[in-house]
Amino acid sequence: MIRVVLADDQTLVRAGFRSILEGEDDIEIVAEAGNGAQAVEHAVHLRPDVVLMDIRMPILDGLEATRRIIADPRLAEVRVVILTTFDLDDYVYGAIKAGASGFLVKDTEPPELIHGVRVVARGDALLAPTVTRRLIAEFASRITAPPPAVELNALTDREREVLHLVAAGLSNEEIAGRLVLSPATAKTHVSRILAKLGARDRAQLVVLAYESGLIRPGWLG
Repeated sequence: MIRVVLADDQTLVRAGFRSILEGEDDIEIVAEAGNGAQAVEHAVHLRPDVVLMDIRMPILDGLEATRRIIADPRLAEVRVVILTTFDLDDYVYGAIKAGASGFLVKDTEPPELIHGVRVVARGDALLAPTVTRRLIAEFASRITAPPPAVELNALTDREREVLHLVAAGLSNEEIAGRLVLSPATAKTHVSRILAKLGARDRAQLVVLAYESGLIRPGWLG
């Protein structure tokens, strides 16, 4: 069962998400939060699989709430998904840097919402469709002369290839097809990259790839 916390200061938004998600046999809404402080509190006490986190909330905004959840070692298995309406790009990028696992648009279609929760719950990131890729590329384009990323030296040539494709938003299956590997081998490469770079999930790999200069904005693989 995928346990979800809904964090949004608009009651109607939470009710809409609840009505969609509760209809699924494998998803349970364990709590709702009207501000970021409540979201953090629920995460600590309930240890959900996924927190759907709005950005603009009273008392504690979603960005700071995300930082606190990601920084808490007790919550290593909790995944945060940012709810966005596209006018919060600076905040969204900051949340991804802090360790959020991706984005969902507030007016997303029900099947996409359900799929997104399942994808994040199993440890992947919401990097496709290309909205996440475009947003990260846009903000990565503001970075000039990135410092050398010494930690990337730990990667093999094949792992660098895989990281390029992860940064382009490809799934393990798509990476396998591109590099003529089995999906299991592609998954193993991604797992090793995560371990070597100390990244929480694929979303952080994307940010690291852009900020290190390994990937240039607009590169689509």
